[in-house]
Amino acid sequence: MKHPDTIEVVVLGSGTSAGVPMIGCHCRVCTSTDPRDKRNRCSVVVSYGGHRVLIDTPPELRLAAIANGVDMVHAVVLTHAHADHIFGLDDVRRYNTLSGNGMPIWGGAKALSIIRQVFPYAVDQAAADPLVYRPQINLHPIEGVFDLFGRRWTPIYMPHGNVQVLGLRVGNFAYCTDCSDIPQEERYKLANLDVLIIDALRPSPHPTHLSFEQALGVIADLKPRRAFFTHLTHDVPHAEIERNLPPHVRVLYDGLQIQSNF
Repeated sequence: MKHPDTIEVVVLGSGTSAGVPMIGCHCRVCTSTDPRDKRNRCSVVVSYGGHRVLIDTPPELRLAAIANGVDMVHAVVLTHAHADHIFGLDDVRRYNTLSGNGMPIWGGAKALSIIRQVFPYAVDQAAADPLVYRPQINLHPIEGVFDLFGRRWTPIYMPHGNVQVLGLRVGNFAYCTDCSDIPQEERYKLANLDVLIIDALRPSPHPTHLSFEQALGVIADLKPRRAFFTHLTHDVPHAEIERNLPPHVRVLYDGLQIQSNF
């Protein structure tokens, strides 16, 4: 039996918006035989107390869920509404069928507005015809700290270029993908972490993402016990990145399972 204060994280995807391998690319990473260099678009499942919370719904959601045995999800939280983070949302219809319930979708006001535009059939017409196989989603705006299954979730407001996205903290675990900084005024929310997953796109700077060096700078400031890079491009192989990192900083890979605590 799992300890009630344990958080289990399963990585469904750890790659950049184009995925790795990229279409039409034959570089050393895209042709690598190391399975850690095969990266779906970013998503994780956070489990505790018998519930599973899916963070983001990337295009590979169905395949990633099957590969990792994610047979049920009880809620979805969106960091933002870029295509690589929402275009698998239609696949939650299978969880609707299995549970017999609508799927709670939590997100910022802008993200939920985009969901309404892109998936109107799931929001406005979900109950119109029960014989039609489509997702049924219930939208919940994140306006500050919110509760999911008896646990406090804290949003961290971060820039992704000129777009605001949400990082998320539950217990001593935090997930901060797709960010070009974590503002100083938000960093207090990330004190005393056990595990931090943080955007680290590539070695060189980028206008909308943290570079390896920038991510390491944030990690040094926040001092989590463990940290993991995510949202990686095809610039550097997994093994090579890890050789040059401090011992407490590693690189996410698809299928990795991490335990944390409250």
